[in-house]
Amino acid sequence: MSQTALIAGVTGIVGNNLATLLASHHWNVLGLARRPSPNLNGVQSIAADLLDPASLQSALAGHNPTHVFLSTWLRQPTEAENIRVNAAMVCNLLDVVSRSESVQHVALVTGLKHYLGPFESYGKGALPATPFREEQGRLNVDNFYYAQEDEVFTAAARAGFTWSIHRPHTIIGYALGNAMNMGVTLAAYATICRETGRPFLFPGSEAQWNSLTDMTDARLLARHLEWASTSPAGRNQAFNVVNGDVFRWSWMWSRLAGWFGITPAPWSGIVTPLEQQLADAAPIWKRIAEKHNLVEPDLSVLVSPWHTDADLGRPIEVVTDMSKSRKLGFLDYQPTDDSFFDLFTTLRKRRIIP
Repeated sequence: MSQTALIAGVTGIVGNNLATLLASHHWNVLGLARRPSPNLNGVQSIAADLLDPASLQSALAGHNPTHVFLSTWLRQPTEAENIRVNAAMVCNLLDVVSRSESVQHVALVTGLKHYLGPFESYGKGALPATPFREEQGRLNVDNFYYAQEDEVFTAAARAGFTWSIHRPHTIIGYALGNAMNMGVTLAAYATICRETGRPFLFPGSEAQWNSLTDMTDARLLARHLEWASTSPAGRNQAFNVVNGDVFRWSWMWSRLAGWFGITPAPWSGIVTPLEQQLADAAPIWKRIAEKHNLVEPDLSVLVSPWHTDADLGRPIEVVTDMSKSRKLGFLDYQPTDDSFFDLFTTLRKRRIIP
């Protein structure tokens, strides 16, 4: 029986890599986005606005997805607005696709803000002990991840499909114009440092410099999404999803510097956010792009310094347990330094960086 995946947020870092994987595994893939890319091989692009039910109804008419993957969100100025907008997107889509009675499974991608709290209270207050485990309950704060989960649970109870929740750490993977893209951000930053002679300064906190942490390769996350959506062991479960290794940024920073042929600056003990370091970098990047004939001269399309600063500036250790997935049969592993190096190689081949 053929399987049809509907990926909401197909142009993002998660959706892009998931679409590539599923298409290579002979799924029928429908890629939903407000402005879908026509360049994803094996993907049928669908343009629709998740906040407009009529738009969704029209765009999805005649399509009968068996699996729905939710990998998109819209950042709002307050958590109350995050909840209103992002819960509505999940509700609207599941309401429309459930009418076909074809949906077997829905997978929702959230993240470690499930344990750390939303942006307004990120890493503050009483937090669960690390490593984070799925059985640790919700924080006593408003969080749009919880609201999205509740929409999935409600729709599943009504329509009879199974579900899975996926909580990656910071994701490394190829996508441009993504709101949360540390890998491309650091690649652009390292390139600027190499081209200008600026010091390659770790922008974050002492806790992140010295403590253990982990990350999630978008390709591994894609494999996890497919596994949980097609395996009986993944039904109606919430999962952490990380590469499986742990590292300290004091080690990783020198690894990244070495790939770009630069010397990392010693840790100064002073937080120097990328938003501050890159505040004047737009014209610098434009000159670099012109010099090396790069395809994207607009730095703002490539980098998300605010999100990288949030991750690297955390005052606490953040490390994640993967035992649940391992016990249930998902055994994939990915070294995180290789995740960065693979991404940098792809960026160079596509002339995003010189």
